[in-house]
This record gives sequence, C-alpha cells and structure tokens, in this order.
Amino acid sequence: MSRRNRGFTLIEMAVTATVLAILASAAVPMVKNGMRRQRELELQRVLREMRDAIDAYKASADQQKIKAPALENNGYPESLEILVEGASTSKATMKIRFLRRIPIDPFTGKAEWGLRALTDDPGSTSWGGHSVFDVYSLSQGTGSNGVPYREW
Repeated sequence: MSRRNRGFTLIEMAVTATVLAILASAAVPMVKNGMRRQRELELQRVLREMRDAIDAYKASADQQKIKAPALENNGYPESLEILVEGASTSKATMKIRFLRRIPIDPFTGKAEWGLRALTDDPGSTSWGGHSVFDVYSLSQGTGSNGVPYREW
C-alpha cells in the first residue's frame, strides 16, 4: 500500500481526540460565564427601567399630572401593576402608562419582584405596603462582583 492510501493510526486519533477534549473543557466555563454576565446585564437594565418608571410616576404625581393616591404614599405608586395599567389624568378619558409590562427577572424567570416602601429600611426584605419606592430581585444568587442580586 502506498502512503497516500493508508489512513490514520489509532495513536493519531487518540491524540486528536485528547486535544479536542482539552479545548472543549476550557471553552465550557467561558461560555457559562458569558451567559451569566448577559443575565446580569439584563437584570441591571430591567431594574433601571422599573426604577425610572417609579421615579416618573412620582414626578407626575408631584406635578399633579396624574391623580395621586392618598397622601400616605407620598406620590409613589401603590403597586407595579399601576405602572402598567396607567394612572388617570385630570382628563377622565386619558391615562398615563409608565411601563408596557412588568419585566421578567432573568435569574428567577418570573415577573415577580421584591418591593420596598418609602418607610422600609434599605436592606429590608419585607414590603411595608402602601407604596412602591424601590424594587429588587428575588434571586438567591450572588453576582460576579460578589454582591447578592437582592442588593442590586
């Protein structure tokens, strides 16, 4: 048989498979970290979007563009749902909406968020009711920066 027609030896195949296995084992953690980083960026974006909506609601209430709830809310929304449903303006037929939908937490996969009222402690994990001053993730995980997602 000529050299051209022979094929690969078992040793050549084993060496090739070993090299490919080493390369694949190095790539898997990089892909996992990349996916985690993408979810962290999405969480930051969603939290910013909801906090901006809460602030816009508060500003509209302060400027009397919307019919604000009772004084105990200090102009903050009663729930996240009111940001989606909209708040009535002085014109009975108009509503101002601040969110299109309640976003999904990329780590829990649910549209459920922890809420804080203006009177709650900054690190509180129980909602005092009456108004929504801040939102946080209900995920039990910790970010790549070492800070739990609940504290973002």
